[in-house]
Amino acid sequence: MDNPGTDHVVDAALVRARAAQEQAATWPQHRVDDVVAAVGWWCYRADNVRAMSATAHRGTGLGDPEDLFALHRRRVLGTLRDMHGARTVGVLEADPALGLRVLAKPVGVVALVSPATAPCSAVVCTTLQLLKTRNAVVCCPNPAAQDAVAHAVALIRAALVEVGAPPDLVQRVGPSGRPLAEALMSAADLVVVSGGAATVRRAYASGTPAIGAGVGNPTVVVDETADLAAAAERIVTGSTFNNGTSCSSESNVLVAAAVAAEFRAELRERGVHLCDPDETARLRRVLWPDGTRLDRSAIGRPAAALAERAGIEPADPDKTTSLVAVLDQVDPADPLLGEKLSPVFTLVTYQDFDQAVAAVDAITRACGSGHSCGIHTTRADRVAALAERVGVARVMVNQSTGSGNSGSFDNGLPFTSIVASGSWGGCAQSENVTWRHFMNRTTVSHPIPERRPDEETVFGVHWDRHGV
Repeated sequence: MDNPGTDHVVDAALVRARAAQEQAATWPQHRVDDVVAAVGWWCYRADNVRAMSATAHRGTGLGDPEDLFALHRRRVLGTLRDMHGARTVGVLEADPALGLRVLAKPVGVVALVSPATAPCSAVVCTTLQLLKTRNAVVCCPNPAAQDAVAHAVALIRAALVEVGAPPDLVQRVGPSGRPLAEALMSAADLVVVSGGAATVRRAYASGTPAIGAGVGNPTVVVDETADLAAAAERIVTGSTFNNGTSCSSESNVLVAAAVAAEFRAELRERGVHLCDPDETARLRRVLWPDGTRLDRSAIGRPAAALAERAGIEPADPDKTTSLVAVLDQVDPADPLLGEKLSPVFTLVTYQDFDQAVAAVDAITRACGSGHSCGIHTTRADRVAALAERVGVARVMVNQSTGSGNSGSFDNGLPFTSIVASGSWGGCAQSENVTWRHFMNRTTVSHPIPERRPDEETVFGVHWDRHGV
């Protein structure tokens, strides 16, 4: 073996996981739901979430402990709401007219490769969905998140023991590195991965079926009909929450020239520092020292800390929520228009709406293809034009991409930690990944009376136009 130590660790975890999953595969629905409720409660309790959030922040240095706490509780509660009462055992659907019944089956052992950003909520919420579908989980977290995920997995295993379920349904392997992650992905029945683009690509190249998240970089349009105060509030909140570490955080804002001055004033009222050209140049150098790669040490840092590093002096550093790079034009090659993962966004003025849509398309193709975009407007025709033109899985209307993309209590999207981007972004899915994606389905087919169509019905239009 090329990595005997790594292979032994993975093999041992897989043996335990498969034994535990064989038990779970026989559970009736009420038993599954009891287990999910127990794990959900242990991972929702405020004291446990406080400890997980503090451990995550201490280990990764990313984001803000209070925001991690709020994010975790919201996602756990939302995930449990989405799954409540859902059937994942036995007959999922039946159509007597077609003679079909569809049965739910587990996938097996799932390798969960999780990121450094919000690591505990990513592991807990996806694990809840995988337990709901009677799967076992082996977690392989980002190296910086090892302690945080170990804490989360310990809580999950304690909850499983409390209700008499095998604790080896959920395990962690580590300390992780690329060889261990690749060995786990190759050995599992399914890979679920979020994190950097390179990690997602390795999952799809593992030879195991994989579901991954795409690269974010949401661009948002604010037109002249928008409620500017509400738009500014939502954009600032979404782009600064947890220091902008979400892939869904607003990254670029295009504002109509007619309301640009008023919109900038609304931003300033919310603690935004609008950079002048020299400050913008310095900020660009801080975030991309080599002009290409985002400096990891700048990710998830507070706006005041980034301002200090860039030699920017906001009027009130303690109240500065975000830094805005004001650009004269859209150049998709400018790294500032790419994913920033920090409380920084760009602001560009546009003259007509078609120009704005073209800019969203160009920026998204350059970075964030398939992920999401947003618009603040009162015009339904503009929402339709943006949605039809741009290749994204989500168009957020009059709401924050940062707080809405992955599910919210005030929109209809399901809660998820895997914001997939479809084939545009190299993902197998183009929707929020949920428990529905973590089942195999067995279709039972019975014979029915023949349903042969009339040839005229199928080919008539073609015959009329082109002859028989």
